[in-house]
Amino acid sequence: MKQILVVDDNLTNLKQINVQLAGEYKVALAKSGEQALQICTRERPDLVLLDIEMPDMDGFETILKFKGSMSLSQIPVIFLTANHDTETEIRALESGAVDFITKPVEKSILLHRIKLHLRFFEYQTHLENTVKALEDCIVTSFSDIIECRDENIEGHAARTSRYVGLLCCVLRERGLFSGELGEREVEMMVRATPLHDVGKIGVSDIILLKPSMLDDEEFGMMKKHTTIGADILRSMYKRTPTQHYLKYAIMIAECHHERFNGKGYPFGLRGTDIPLCARIMSVADVYDALVDTRVYKKSMSHGDACRVIYSGKGTQFDPDVVEAFRSVNCELEEASRAGKI
Repeated sequence: MKQILVVDDNLTNLKQINVQLAGEYKVALAKSGEQALQICTRERPDLVLLDIEMPDMDGFETILKFKGSMSLSQIPVIFLTANHDTETEIRALESGAVDFITKPVEKSILLHRIKLHLRFFEYQTHLENTVKALEDCIVTSFSDIIECRDENIEGHAARTSRYVGLLCCVLRERGLFSGELGEREVEMMVRATPLHDVGKIGVSDIILLKPSMLDDEEFGMMKKHTTIGADILRSMYKRTPTQHYLKYAIMIAECHHERFNGKGYPFGLRGTDIPLCARIMSVADVYDALVDTRVYKKSMSHGDACRVIYSGKGTQFDPDVVEAFRSVNCELEEASRAGKI
């Protein structure tokens, strides 16, 4: 049964709407915007009926809080108000509400509007999930193409995506980079990760499959996969500007071989001049390369790989990302093993 949250400072109104919705929906009641937000931290309603005229935090302030929260921003909100003026209605819709119902609320109108917007929201969610699945399929196909060409990295894209997700979770829990690691930002980073080596499309098979260390000239050619990949992804993003995860894919592809001390490539960026997503990817990428068998080397044990990562703190890697790695290294080992089955 769908849950409706009703927010109104008038107890009589709350009771009336509760009776009108009884049997049709599960109903939660809140007497203020603040209480509504508290309820939503415990349980996510499917739709909110929100009064505009409330003391302390009115409906406009409350919906602003909803829209500012990644977990609540997509919940459809219908405003309830006794004001019938056009200015209030326009402001209500411009604030992000999906509809506007005047008081006193007539039951049949209320039920019809709720049913309409729940159906529309379900359809919109289904459509978004379908598009996202298609996008992820395209990303996976790109990474599969690279892995078909480079037998050294089978499963590398999927595993590093898991590592990046784990590292981002730890950094968020520690309150680090809060402005860059919102729920949506993390989702886009994880989705972008499989494209980090797409530039290897432009690297010769002779270099990719060489069973020994590359010489300086060959390594110079290999380095170009960062800028080649970024150029490919920029072209994709230019054609599909709504696919915002490609912004992260560009930064990751271009900068995941930069080093925290400025001695990486292709630009020699230093410290926080390196995009955060690339600093996280750098640790994930190196760890997987160390514990995986490649044509030119044997795999390293998890313990030895961890020591390499720790030794690169502040030189190759961002110290905060290394400490995040340290706290979840066991989970990373499990993800590594699972990705090779």
